Amino acid sequence: MFEDFFIERITSLRNQKNVSAREMSLAIGQNPSYINRIENGKTFPSMQTFFYICEYFNISPMEFFNDGCPYPLKTNQIIEALSKLDDTQLDAILALIKTMQNH
Repeated sequence: MFEDFFIERITSLRNQKNVSAREMSLAIGQNPSYINRIENGKTFPSMQTFFYICEYFNISPMEFFNDGCPYPLKTNQIIEALSKLDDTQLDAILALIKTMQNH
């Protein structure tokens, strides 16, 4: 169900960021129990608050709903780091990735 996915995704992203529900709630300008209530299925965010949540995780709404990418925070960090490498370095990273995928 959509609700279950939403709850699991917020919980997973929050755990990946290693922050408490209270800390996240306050960081997005909500009361201390807000994220906890979402994770318990008692409420769901408004569209505006959903955008704040995505901004908090530094992901787009599309990345939030992309269940094919379980670690969008790390993926974005990797892409940002890769964008600073030269062609030779990128070739080396690509070779490493291909080796890892074969194991």
